[in-house]
Amino acid sequence: MSNITEVPDSVSGTLLSIEVEQCEKLNALSFCDPVQYIYSPLEYAYNIHSNFVHKFCTSTKKVLFLGMNPGPWGMSQTGVPFGEVNIVREWLRVSGHVEQPRKEHPFRPVLGLECKRSEVSGRRFWGLFQKLCGDPDIFFQNAFVYNYCPLAFMTNTGKNITPEELKASQRRAVNEICDKALCDVLQLLQVEVIVAVGKYAEKRANAAVARTELEGKIKVIITLHYLVCKHNSVSEEAS
Repeated sequence: MSNITEVPDSVSGTLLSIEVEQCEKLNALSFCDPVQYIYSPLEYAYNIHSNFVHKFCTSTKKVLFLGMNPGPWGMSQTGVPFGEVNIVREWLRVSGHVEQPRKEHPFRPVLGLECKRSEVSGRRFWGLFQKLCGDPDIFFQNAFVYNYCPLAFMTNTGKNITPEELKASQRRAVNEICDKALCDVLQLLQVEVIVAVGKYAEKRANAAVARTELEGKIKVIITLHYLVCKHNSVSEEAS
């Protein structure tokens, strides 16, 4: 990682320190077929990501929206969870420099905020809250967004591999690291409710807090990703 030393003297600084440690541990793991490419946007897009965190995560949050891992045209480009480029640039108004992945797939180029592709799920996720809140500061008063795993995995052809699809030994190693990071984030932000976006996020949220001091203190609810998108699509049609 480059230029990512943080002094954890604030909520945002501490959150970034947790993420830096998480990425360092994940980077120490070895992955085999079918994983051929790994994107770590918290490294190469750290500048934008840290600007996002410093801008919107300066206090504790009651609600944490929990996603799975970066999408190819969202967080993999911007370092922001569900971070569709136009939303990041025009609504969240976060900017910054993006470097290149250590190994870049020719069909999945990282262009940062210059990327012309739009990640539909990210656009609809944030688009829903744009309609509901108007100003992003209203959303972030009591909520934040975080991805369980900060890495994107791809095959040699560029096909996405979800964390759940990793081989068992690799999946266990990833889960151990990401469970710990998630619990640290929950404690830091004093989260009361996790809104898991999808079944995988719900499963990992429940597993992470199980048999810890957080068990029974945090409510985990699920919203299926397609329902968020569907709700926003209905709002678009109604308008």
